[in-house]
Amino acid sequence: MKFKVFFLSLFFCFTCFSIKALEWKELKGEHFIIYVLKEDAFSQEALRRAEKYYQDIAHYLGYARYSNFWTWDNRVKIYIYPDKKSYLKYSGQPQWSEGMANYTNKQILTYRGAKSFLDSILPHEITHLLFRDFIGFESKVPLWLDEGVAQWAQEKDRRKIMEFMKQSFDKGIVLSFKDMMNIDVNKINSIDSIHIRYALQKEPTLMFLSGDNLVKLFYLQSASLVGFLIERHGNSRFTDFCRYLKRGEPLDSALRKAYPKLINNLDQLQSLWFSYMENYKGDE
Repeated sequence: MKFKVFFLSLFFCFTCFSIKALEWKELKGEHFIIYVLKEDAFSQEALRRAEKYYQDIAHYLGYARYSNFWTWDNRVKIYIYPDKKSYLKYSGQPQWSEGMANYTNKQILTYRGAKSFLDSILPHEITHLLFRDFIGFESKVPLWLDEGVAQWAQEKDRRKIMEFMKQSFDKGIVLSFKDMMNIDVNKINSIDSIHIRYALQKEPTLMFLSGDNLVKLFYLQSASLVGFLIERHGNSRFTDFCRYLKRGEPLDSALRKAYPKLINNLDQLQSLWFSYMENYKGDE
């Protein structure tokens, strides 16, 4: 089973010079401004998709009634470079990159014709921006929640995510939630290194995972966990959960207040998710 997992991509070295160095033309929407050297079908489609993704993601996550914070001067700016060479030059990104986001300045960068940008990178980065705008850039939220939201918001990938997780679960290749809280995948650099983790099973079992397999498992298990919270308990409760975290509530307290008499703490969430995966039939 092959599908792309897009990791969090921050950039803080994007200078004012690199933006102003080109003569941009604006294509304005309600929540986004597209910057291009010449308006074309790709830039028009990028704006159309961005507005649709915004509405769909805000509604699904339960943020729709809070979604007026990307209008007028607060619109997200999407810069579309004329080709990959100029994009790489001004962004400083590695050769494989097709798009990136600056979450502090609410900017998204890509280049004309980037293959995976419209279908995958754009909705992924919009979700990160939307989530962080709602919850606050200074809020301390678990990485699994931040990345899980961005992965699960891409509707076309949900079935594949759950198929992968069900296969992993049945093989006993599942991370404990304690590991989920402590793993920083941004520090896992080598795909050849071996990582030892306790598998989440009825009896403690050691797992030996390569760096890339550990990262993939973390991202997709995070997505399945967010999916469980939203699909089983509704996006309204999920919004409440995020709001409590925004106010500075500890994770257990936020769970207890958002899911009263249902989820009291992380251990109970782990138990409920475990049962959910154990009984998952693939048609949910």
